[in-house]
Amino acid sequence: MKKASTVCVVGSINMDLTISTTKMPDQGETILGDNFATYPGGKGANQAVAAARVGADVNMIGAVGDDAFGTTLLDHLKHEGISIEGITMMHEVATGIATIILSENDNRIIVAPGANHAVLPELIEKNREQIKHSDVVLMQLEIPIETVVRTLKIAREYDIPVIVNPAPYQSLPDELLTGSTFFTPNEIEVEAMKNDPLFDSIREKLIVTKGDEGVEFYNNGTNHVPGFNVEVKDTTGAGDTFNGALAARLGSGLSIDEVVQFANAAAALSVTKVGAQGGMPTKQEVEGFRKE
Repeated sequence: MKKASTVCVVGSINMDLTISTTKMPDQGETILGDNFATYPGGKGANQAVAAARVGADVNMIGAVGDDAFGTTLLDHLKHEGISIEGITMMHEVATGIATIILSENDNRIIVAPGANHAVLPELIEKNREQIKHSDVVLMQLEIPIETVVRTLKIAREYDIPVIVNPAPYQSLPDELLTGSTFFTPNEIEVEAMKNDPLFDSIREKLIVTKGDEGVEFYNNGTNHVPGFNVEVKDTTGAGDTFNGALAARLGSGLSIDEVVQFANAAAALSVTKVGAQGGMPTKQEVEGFRKE
């Protein structure tokens, strides 16, 4: 096994605006919250940080605005050891934000994409070399779908495996379904995917995250990896932690069983702390947790 895999993450970069409250507000209701904080986020950036924390060499392709949030987020990614050469700072476009309400061990999220909508196929072509020299490409759906498809085409030219996290869910083009190596939906997303005529033909590509019930995947039949009994403080970013850890380990040449078990443990650890990236564990923390 190599010392570290190289993961290229193509995706969104946001600033998360998070407020916690003891009760989810009903429609039209105003309530008082408990705490407010800002955290680096975006599914792409979250997954990049998760992969870097568990030891992968990570480069990211994306975009931020020419504003205070954008500058802060680029500095943060650099601090995490992530290459930002493929990230463009857009003029007169706001950095993406996500407004997150935390209550009753759950969350509700509204995303304003901002510069993430400027991550177009042309930007991918410009950064083709970063894809070419990666062991794994990881994507989500907070950037334009045509960009996801173009990235897949380039990755396939170089026989690089591609993981697509279909979130937030939207109908997937046939070429994405047939060309991707793995999909990582949660229980809600996989139900939506079942409506696609190609669903049965891609079942072997599915790695389904099921919260505290663990993970289900379909390698030589149905496999189930049970969840962990941990104290939940914030579920935000658990799925992103899983995806980042999955990509990092997959690029190291491990079996899919070992890869899924490691990613499942990383996701369990992530919910024990607050913030999408705040709870993302290191490789050493995951390995120690699995031994306990």
